[in-house]
Amino acid sequence: MSRILQLILPPLKFLTEYRLFQRQEYPLTTLQIILWWEARRFFFNLIVGVAGLITIFVMLFSAMVAEKLVGEPIGWPDPPFVAIIGVILCGVGANVCYTGGWVGELLSREVWGDKAKNFAEISFTLGTVFSFFLTLLPGAIVTLAVLARVFFKTVS
Repeated sequence: MSRILQLILPPLKFLTEYRLFQRQEYPLTTLQIILWWEARRFFFNLIVGVAGLITIFVMLFSAMVAEKLVGEPIGWPDPPFVAIIGVILCGVGANVCYTGGWVGELLSREVWGDKAKNFAEISFTLGTVFSFFLTLLPGAIVTLAVLARVFFKTVS
């Protein structure tokens, strides 16, 4: 097993122990599938929302540091209301993709039948983890951009 998988697998296995990421029985109806997913939407939004708040804080902090060190607030939009539009669009996009979870489960159930019985647990777990880290990505990119700008300013 590769080194990266050795780092990723334990946290994923840990998540699957929580009831949120489990399905007790395989649903028989379309409504049961949709309700399973929709019962978890709030928690998905909470998890992704926390990542969004972390990202906003990191970007604001990075912009303040950058403005002090290099004279411009790298990563903070001008005008600032553009950030609000970005947050709204990210939230809507995450929820559209989340809806794709139960749509994908319904499709996979039709195509693969009983072979798709673990689809929900797997895709919900991986989708939530992926969405969390995807939401953190802009903050990480801005932080790296600020560090690069500060480094190159001090070198030259």
